[in-house]
Amino acid sequence: MNARMAARIEPAPLVPTPRLLELRQIRVEHLDDLLEEETLAWRDELDWDFDKSAELVRRFVALRALHGCALVEGGQAIGYAYFVLEEEKALIGDLFVRREWRTPENERRLLGFVLDALIATPFVSRIESQLMMFASDREIDMPAARFMSRYERNFMLIDLTRAPLAAGTLRHRIFLQRWSEQYQDAAANLISAAYTGHVDSRINDQYRSTAGARRFLFNIVQYPGCGAFFRPASFAAFDADTGHLCGMCLASLVGPKCGHITQVCVSPDVRCTGTGYELLRQSLMVLRNEGCRKASLTVTASNQDAVALYERMGFSTIRKFSAYVWDGF
Repeated sequence: MNARMAARIEPAPLVPTPRLLELRQIRVEHLDDLLEEETLAWRDELDWDFDKSAELVRRFVALRALHGCALVEGGQAIGYAYFVLEEEKALIGDLFVRREWRTPENERRLLGFVLDALIATPFVSRIESQLMMFASDREIDMPAARFMSRYERNFMLIDLTRAPLAAGTLRHRIFLQRWSEQYQDAAANLISAAYTGHVDSRINDQYRSTAGARRFLFNIVQYPGCGAFFRPASFAAFDADTGHLCGMCLASLVGPKCGHITQVCVSPDVRCTGTGYELLRQSLMVLRNEGCRKASLTVTASNQDAVALYERMGFSTIRKFSAYVWDGF
């Protein structure tokens, strides 16, 4: 290339890069468009009302009490991620980027910021996340990959207007009761026993102990992350011979006409007896009778027996996502 040709070449224009700021540095109104788009995405893609979760984000950002970061362009947040601390564990609660700015690089910047902050926190020894709206799941080199384990999960949906929900065959004598807080201690013991050695106990360490399972149940009932707890469609199963709790199915409402199964669990003693099917069937029938047209649940893809059960009942997978765990750092 001669000097005359080189003189005619102009430098490539710089592509603007959104600024990465801590959430405590931005005002709540900067999140309005971002949270509106995220709310629409949850509604349109998953039949899920995200309004209450978005309101919690607004409230804690206004109080300067939410840990995380935001990508800011033109005075508005175009992406964000936040985390919460729970003793020695951290949970990455959400990561979302507006469609116009949704690139692997922008999602990685948010995730990398959060992970760097958490790994540098002295008392944090474990990080968990299940990010439904993380679009670059398989497209990026994950930050802190040497500490990471990944588990594929299915988001499954059933059309309650078409599902037959026919009675099955029970091969163990049980009786069902509507969920009550008085069952919580027995349910925590059941969860920790049922998930011993189970893949889900590697994804969520609350399943590994009775105390952790008790916190898990409290969060389901009290907080809107899995929808508004719906007691009428939540059941406990008891062994008819011993009177001991042997299973449970808990449900919530995530939209005007959509329910969500937050937990299905049976004791090892009654597996493969039809108990789990009957619990789930009863919950789904109540949801349908209360006007729900759809219901959803999530399940680890490698849990093939559970996936097969849900598919037999009429559930189909509409989204695959990943559960991530970082530990050993």
